Amino acid sequence: MLLDDVYPGFPGDVRNPSAYPFPIQYDVVEGIDIKALVYEKDKSKCREPIIKAAKRLERLGCRAIAAECGYFAYFQKEVVKEVSIPAFMSSMLQVPILQQIIAPDKKVGIFCYEKRAMTDEHLANVGITPGGRYVVGGAVDEYGCEEFANLWNYEVRAEMPLAYYDKAEREIVEGVTAFVNRHPDIGAILLECTGMQPFGRAVQRAVELPLCDWGTLLDYAYGVVNHRDYYGHV
Repeated sequence: MLLDDVYPGFPGDVRNPSAYPFPIQYDVVEGIDIKALVYEKDKSKCREPIIKAAKRLERLGCRAIAAECGYFAYFQKEVVKEVSIPAFMSSMLQVPILQQIIAPDKKVGIFCYEKRAMTDEHLANVGITPGGRYVVGGAVDEYGCEEFANLWNYEVRAEMPLAYYDKAEREIVEGVTAFVNRHPDIGAILLECTGMQPFGRAVQRAVELPLCDWGTLLDYAYGVVNHRDYYGHV
């Protein structure tokens, strides 16, 4: 499920299917762009186009639905009520799992696109208890990841958004490292944004923590609806 917006996606980005070992069918949420989903406080106009996109994907024969932005978390509960196939609307669905596999005195660090746009409702709708064992960091508004703003911030991006891979990788690695240093009780990282997982391996090498992102969620989603066979020796 893609936003009605134009910007490039590096391999690993949900918008770029070339790096995934399973078939992907896209559908555009008509009329809903980044500004409407992420920045607008009144998200009511997003609901109907999102539901329609989910139903179209189901009619096309998709086995599961995923969205391309973690802020689709706002509509997780509404989408699953409208379709009969699993819907994975946000990478943040993995936060409760991460909270269960790290020490009880540790928190999950949610590194999101912009902290100012992340609300308790986003978190609660994917099973995260507001005020619980997590801490949120904003890539753009707190940690200076300018290449992400060049792609997604309607206030500064060009008519045809562009970004440089090496610079984006350096910025997110430095940003997450600073985030972890600021919050030494972080025991695992969740990268919220679909544009972040191309850099997940580099981030993990830098901070040496368990890490989940959209890539790990899509791998899980595929395994849920298309269980693998096992081959070996007895």
